[in-house]
Amino acid sequence: MDLMGFFMETGFWMACIRMATPLIFGTLGELICERAGVLNLGIEGIMAAGCMGGWMWVYLGGSLWTGIVFAAFIGAVFGLLHAGFTVFLGLSQHVTGLGITLLGSSLSAYVFRMLLPKATTPPKIVPFQALEIPFLGDIPFLGEIFFSQTALTYLALAAIIFVAFVLFKTPLGLALRMVGENPMAVEAQGLNVFYLRTLAVCAGSAMMAVGGAFLTMSAFDAYYIGMVNGRGWICIALVVFSSWKPFKALAGCLLFAAFDAIQMRVQQQAGMAIPYQFYLMLPYVFSIVALVIMSRKAAYPNALLIPFRKGER
Repeated sequence: MDLMGFFMETGFWMACIRMATPLIFGTLGELICERAGVLNLGIEGIMAAGCMGGWMWVYLGGSLWTGIVFAAFIGAVFGLLHAGFTVFLGLSQHVTGLGITLLGSSLSAYVFRMLLPKATTPPKIVPFQALEIPFLGDIPFLGEIFFSQTALTYLALAAIIFVAFVLFKTPLGLALRMVGENPMAVEAQGLNVFYLRTLAVCAGSAMMAVGGAFLTMSAFDAYYIGMVNGRGWICIALVVFSSWKPFKALAGCLLFAAFDAIQMRVQQQAGMAIPYQFYLMLPYVFSIVALVIMSRKAAYPNALLIPFRKGER
């Protein structure tokens, strides 16, 4: 079994970037929420809702891009629900987030069964196709890896730059970061902490849902229940791994995707000598180890998980 040979294959690195794409969307969405002081444990359910909602939109006759917009809208609605309970009412972010996950996951399965009650096999759509970029795609090795992906992968990479710019180079980003660090100071400046946190949760949740939609509209061409398969929980861990910084989040997503791609290839070569569940757990074990190492010095937002009540000191 030549493990080192994997790293010389363009197919391996193409798979890493493709598998990292939904994690990038989800991690960026969670990062935005937590930077504003709100832990969003509803990410798994929100990704499931975006996964099913975007696919169903296209299956019923909509275009791929309007399906992405619809998935983002679904995510924003779930984000608004989460913000209503945690930001305005000050309820537990843990309990509310878990409730959103249960609601999003079960509602997605229910709607799918309700609209397609007789489907015995997952119906298919025509997903996003890989874009061959002239000249750049002809570069040996790197061209095939980076410039033969679908449009959503390029959108995810652009989103990293955009989120980093907004958070660290604009007044809006400064305000969002401050409501996660010192909301009292933000209130003293005359800004509305409730609205800023709600904006962050809705925007972050919309991005999570797009990450879910990638699975059914780009990575695959069909929807099945349980498709998100724990990616939302991994995104929460990757936010801590990244120390709440977008570019470090990209590194974490690629690292987990590499572990996942390696286990798939090792499993194929090893055959049935070892139960396949052993290989499936390897990316999560490696991610936990990396998380422990990287998070020891992580500085989380000071107001994370702390509800803001106007006028209190």
